[in-house]
Amino acid sequence: MNESLQTQRKEQILDAALAVIVSNGYDNSRMDDIVATSKLSKGAIYWYYKSKKEMYLDLINFWVLRYSVTLNHIVEEDASPSQQLKDLFQYFIDQNESDPQPFVALTEFWSMAQKDPDFKKKLQKVYTHFLELIDKIINRGIQSGEFKQVNSRITALSIMVNIESINWFTIFEAHGVTVKEYMETITDFILSGLLKKH
Repeated sequence: MNESLQTQRKEQILDAALAVIVSNGYDNSRMDDIVATSKLSKGAIYWYYKSKKEMYLDLINFWVLRYSVTLNHIVEEDASPSQQLKDLFQYFIDQNESDPQPFVALTEFWSMAQKDPDFKKKLQKVYTHFLELIDKIINRGIQSGEFKQVNSRITALSIMVNIESINWFTIFEAHGVTVKEYMETITDFILSGLLKKH
């Protein structure tokens, strides 16, 4: 089987795994559900993944790779640090509006991280990388004089926590507040606290 067909098959399986975890949760997801949703044979799925856990750990990788391309581009783009932060928030607004499923799945992965050291390790790695990307933007802003002298790590952590809070919109009633409104307000708060007054 050629590489592009293998990649296509894996995407088909992982898209099905995502749909199943969103509708059933991790504990109630069965390989048979993924077989039915993917429309592939059980043998085809077991060729790629020996267990449900292995599949869901790979699903985290799959989504991280999808997001990382854009996130890395935002950090490397030739824009001011404040614009990069705005673009970062906007990216997650757009993602949530176009496809909220990964955000729902992430709440399941958080839950798994409390019970399973492999999920915990995987998520820690993902969040450390994300934190470092934001930290890079903050440091660039401090060095250029656009941002105040702040603790870049604490600032990056608070930004990451606010972006992550999108996930709560997938669980709780938002009382008429949209993700877009919430994120835009938070972006304004963060930037008004960071920008140097000239």
